[in-house]
Parts: sequence; C-alpha cells; structure tokens
Amino acid sequence: MKRKNQLDFMVSGVLFLLFAVLTVMVRTIDVKPIGPEASLVGLASVNGFISGFLGVNLFWYQITEWLGAAAVMTALGFAFLGLYQWIKRKSIRKIDDDIIILGVFYLIVIGFYILFEVFIVNYRPVMGPEGLEASYPSSHTMTVLFIMATAMMQFHDRFKTNLVRNGAETAAAVMLCIVVIGRFLSGVHWFTDILGGIFLGAALVMLYYSVTEYRKTKQGLSGRR
Repeated sequence: MKRKNQLDFMVSGVLFLLFAVLTVMVRTIDVKPIGPEASLVGLASVNGFISGFLGVNLFWYQITEWLGAAAVMTALGFAFLGLYQWIKRKSIRKIDDDIIILGVFYLIVIGFYILFEVFIVNYRPVMGPEGLEASYPSSHTMTVLFIMATAMMQFHDRFKTNLVRNGAETAAAVMLCIVVIGRFLSGVHWFTDILGGIFLGAALVMLYYSVTEYRKTKQGLSGRR
C-alpha cells in the first residue's frame, strides 16, 4: 500500500474518531431536559443557544427535503447502472468494481441510519407528526453528503467530456452544500446533530475513496506483473 493510500485511510479513521468523541460528549456533557417533552440533550448550553437563535425555518426544511429526495434518486441511478451491467455482462463479477464498492457503502449508510433510529442519542428540537423523533446524527446530512460526494467521484471517472463532467460535479457540490447549510438553518436539528452527520458522512466518503484508490493501486500493480 502506497503512503498516500495509508494517509487516506488515516484521515477516514480520524473522522470516525471525531464522530465517536462527539457522540460521547453529547451523551455525557451538559445534558439537560431542553428538548420537547423535557427530552434530554447533551451540550445543552451550545445547542440551546443556537436553536433559540435560529428558530425553525420551514422554507429551508422543504428545500432540504426535496434535495434529499434528489440525492436518493442519484443513488438509485448508480444502483440501476450496476443492474444494467449485471444484465448486459451476464455476471455479477463483471460489474465495475467501483459500483460494487459503492453499493456496499450504500448498505453501510443504511445500516448507520437504522442503528441511530434504534439507539437514540437525542431527539429533535421540534415535535414530528408522530411525536419525538431521533435526531443524532442528522441522517439527512450524512446521507446526502455521502451520496453527492461519491457521485462527484463517479462523475469525474465516467464523464469524458469536460463540460459535462464539470457541470455534473458542480451541481453535486452545490446540492451537497445547500443541504448541509440548509439543514442547519432549518432548525429541525440541534447543532451537534448536524456536526455529527458531517463527521460520519465525511468519514464514510473518505473510507470509500480510500478503498477505491487502494483497489486501483492494487490493479495497477497486478497489471505490471
């Protein structure tokens, strides 16, 4: 493994560590009943101040919901690409490696979503239609960050025309930024929920990048033998 690959994996590990540390802090430091129905929230002084300052903005909430749906459609597009390759090439082993790896990571993202729906760290600062809703980390932030960042990598490798490639990458980057910032401004999550979603999403992106780059390096070495 080249030194760059090692550094990539180390960056991913640091991001996972930051997420773990933040999670422990949210569970143990300055925990107060400042949420709806006196639900407990960690780092309450910071979260309470920011939540009170921002309030709730339904405009940004709706924008991020629609863009989240667009991100899911993007993920489905890559899933259908893998299915198309499987059918056309008549073997699951002949699907492009990066698409298979991407599919595995989509399942990991879903796994994290389910995990924090079961093991609830804290609830949202606003009541949902069915009452209290799990809020940490912001699954919306995590999911869109991962889907659109990895989509940019896919666009870079798959689109040969500079204009199309640059346009697709720019659109994905803009969507990612709007969702992360908009989700924060919407006020439907505590500040630490958004930060946790960023840390976890970025960690998964870096791990995906590290794995795919390692795979390319390994294939390059095999090709020279």
